[in-house]
Amino acid sequence: MSSSQQLEILKNLEGFFGNTPIVEVSFKYKSKVKKIYAKYEAFNFSGSIKDRIALHILKKSYEKNLIKKDDVIVEATSGNTGIAFSALGRALGHKVKIFMPDWLSKERYDTIELYGAEVIKISKEQGGFLRSISEANEFVAKNPNAFCPQQFTNIENINAHFEYTAPELFNNIQKLGVKLTHFVAGVGTGGTIMGFHKFCLANNLAVKCHPLEPLNSPTLSTGGKKIGQHRIQGISDEFIPEILKLNELEKIVSVDDADAVIMAQKINQAGLSVGISSGANFIGALKLLEENSQDFGVATIFCDSALKYLSTDLCKTEALKSNLLSPEVEILSIKTFRC
Repeated sequence: MSSSQQLEILKNLEGFFGNTPIVEVSFKYKSKVKKIYAKYEAFNFSGSIKDRIALHILKKSYEKNLIKKDDVIVEATSGNTGIAFSALGRALGHKVKIFMPDWLSKERYDTIELYGAEVIKISKEQGGFLRSISEANEFVAKNPNAFCPQQFTNIENINAHFEYTAPELFNNIQKLGVKLTHFVAGVGTGGTIMGFHKFCLANNLAVKCHPLEPLNSPTLSTGGKKIGQHRIQGISDEFIPEILKLNELEKIVSVDDADAVIMAQKINQAGLSVGISSGANFIGALKLLEENSQDFGVATIFCDSALKYLSTDLCKTEALKSNLLSPEVEILSIKTFRC
């Protein structure tokens, strides 16, 4: 297939990407009723927000002739990005090779392989996530017929959210009559939070954008000096991504992974399928609500569904700790809007 043929396939598939609903979650926390708003991204092509960057990066790469029809797509990932490029890459006729750590959920590996892509697992002893990135780069350097999306350094990662995700959320929020003052999102590559920040700046919106990380692995807060084990798959991948500019953003929000697990369980039990990172984003939004006045609106992202977490602690009983917020949360209602 030529680049023009692949662009035509992308055009035909675009209806599977974006235009996802807004979710309004009403809940009670310490006897007070509050609301948060989230973009529900599980309705995308392969089931996560990362489908947006896969579509945008490949489309721009075809337009600029950066990828050829016979190229192998090669990427390092902790899951959703690899799944997204596997699904879309295979639909476009490419072979796909994914490098990733070996401690992630079984469903992630199985889904990638189901799409017909190859998974190369890297252990902690071999170098973990950083080694996954270097292995992917080494493969591309040795193979002229290979293309790497470079999600951690590619500006089109940011632009995907600047051009599509952020406008969708803000336009829908505005139609609902909500005064939005803060946005918070977990940092994997940094593309989502930087894309929203760029949109707010470009449109003179007085919305503060907060990056989120696991309390158990304060990589961002410590300037990359402290990396810990945590269970919020898809964020805090052992380093600070190149495209993330912390000096341009508001303060970092830290969330205990136990809070993320319990909150995700509560959202699922209320009838909405979400993964652990969505639970983390909910708690991050709650923390911002608690720190500010009543005249305050906060939005976030529900990144994916529960389907990639069935073998994880999401489906186990979580031990309660004294510092957690989630046990105090009672979900009252969940409404969806497509404005």
